[in-house]
Amino acid sequence: MPLRYGFLSTYPPTQCGLATFTAALYDELNSLAPGAASGVVRLVDAPAAAAPGTPLARSPGRPAPPGATAVVGNLVAGTPGGPREAARLLNGFDVAVLQHEYGVYGGPDGDEVLAVLDAVEVPVIVVLHTVLVTPTPHQRRVLDAIVASADAVVVMTETARVRLVEGYRVHPRRVVVIPHGAADGQRAPGRHADRPTILTWGLIGPGKGIEWGIAAMAQLAGLAPAPRYVIAGQTHPKVLAREGEAYRDRLTAQVRDLGLTDSVSFDDRYLDAVSLAGLVRQADVVLLPYDSVDQVTSGVLIEAVAASCPIVATAFPHAVELLGDGSGLVVPHRDPGAIAAAVRSITTNETVRTGLAGAAAAKAPDLLWPAVAGRYRQLAAGLVARRGSRPSSAPVSVAR
Repeated sequence: MPLRYGFLSTYPPTQCGLATFTAALYDELNSLAPGAASGVVRLVDAPAAAAPGTPLARSPGRPAPPGATAVVGNLVAGTPGGPREAARLLNGFDVAVLQHEYGVYGGPDGDEVLAVLDAVEVPVIVVLHTVLVTPTPHQRRVLDAIVASADAVVVMTETARVRLVEGYRVHPRRVVVIPHGAADGQRAPGRHADRPTILTWGLIGPGKGIEWGIAAMAQLAGLAPAPRYVIAGQTHPKVLAREGEAYRDRLTAQVRDLGLTDSVSFDDRYLDAVSLAGLVRQADVVLLPYDSVDQVTSGVLIEAVAASCPIVATAFPHAVELLGDGSGLVVPHRDPGAIAAAVRSITTNETVRTGLAGAAAAKAPDLLWPAVAGRYRQLAAGLVARRGSRPSSAPVSVAR
């Protein structure tokens, strides 16, 4: 019998990387097991954010009628009894798959997820999207408790695995590295416009380092033809709620002050998968100028590699790990001169451009969603076969 997966995560129409990841993994696992009735318990911040038409009425494990949503219920942060109800729903599936970021669950440092884990009885796979090097004491206790309650912990890079094993209380044999997946975005080699196109995409906010990319474009203005820089994506919803469009306004002013209005453009739409794939196919270079020195997972990076696109990225851990063998160009943080030099070498040197594209293409097959979902299916099948061997049957508590 095909396995039925119960996901706990943000989920569309929520706009965030976690929701996009879960939707893609859900769809791929369902395609690998036609007829299985998987479902999603969707994380939302407030009752008003819960999508209409997603009540708790559908029984988990029963086939959904045509056109029915994947969402079987909503866990509203801070709702009394919500974690136990979420666990009840997850217990109706063969295996629970919990996505973890500190900011998506209720309670201090998202510790509300522990109440869910206390009540889940089926095997649990926890997928960690962030592993902090210097967490606060409470953040460390929360993550220690999460991994203690999991049958398996998935991280997406070897860097994250090392950080987790060395910095937290988890047995190495329970940690599995499965890369972030990507759609098949293979593109035809060569130029796609009369000017080289540099692309940065994703939800926008401080820390994305876009100001360094804009400053680099000013140093490339003398090229003939001068490249154009496309910055695609909406402002991150949580950034928008906290400070509005202040960051985007600063970027717009920077473009104006540097005289780059003909070379730098903003596309503030939230792009669906098809539209995004079309945009990436038009890019000569994907630029990831992120400020973070801790980022161990980047879906944008994986998607760019899967699209066989030449990449310039700052030296955040995932980029160093994935591109360090020559699959892309890694530059120092906050260094417009280094970004400009890397972009120049790609856009003016056919050998460099085709070499980077070819190196990325060689890695792409292992990063596509069918391969990634197959590894999740294999992991889940092994856990279900050993059902009843939870690492800890006692409730997990965390001091605040």
